[in-house]
Formats: sequence, C-alpha cells, structure tokens
Amino acid sequence: MVSPVQSLSFMVDSAASLSGARSTAATPSVAGAAGGADFGSVLANISGDALNTLKAGEAAAITGINGGMPVQDVVQAVMAAEQTLQASLAIRDKVVAAYQEISRMQI
Repeated sequence: MVSPVQSLSFMVDSAASLSGARSTAATPSVAGAAGGADFGSVLANISGDALNTLKAGEAAAITGINGGMPVQDVVQAVMAAEQTLQASLAIRDKVVAAYQEISRMQI
C-alpha cells in the first residue's frame, strides 16, 4: 500500500528549519524573491505549495473513488499533482547535478 502524502511534510519542515524561516501559504512574487527573500524561504514556500497540490490530488482521488466527486474534477486534480511531482523531480535532478559538479571542482 502506498503511504499517504501527509508523511512528506518533513521535507517542508526541514527546508524551513535550514533557512530559519517558517513556511507560509502565500507564494512570494518575483519582485519579492529578488528584493530580499532568501533562497531557503523561497524553497520552503515552493515545496509547501507542491505538497499542498499533491495532498489535494490524493484527496480528490480518494473522494472520486468513493463517488463524491465528478470524474473530470478528479482527473484535473490528479493531473495537477502529477505535473507538480514531475517538476519537483526535475528540480531535484538539477540540484543533484549541480552539487556533483561542484564536488568535482578542484580547490
């Protein structure tokens, strides 16, 4: 059985604790991100939004299985969750590649 998405909340908490910032529901604007928000708080906000999208997709799928939601709404929620997951994996892959590149540099 697949574990629920709620168990992934440690990622948001750890990202927020690394930066010393708290996760909020509001997404920072581009001007706010460039004007003074640190990278850790932006990353915490983005990961929090991604986690909320994944939770909404999971909840919609469960509600749809029980017959409490139209199929079109379930498909839209699940597709949004899938797109969010693919974007998160792509970002993770880029971060890992950048870390590996930096670790290969000679000092």
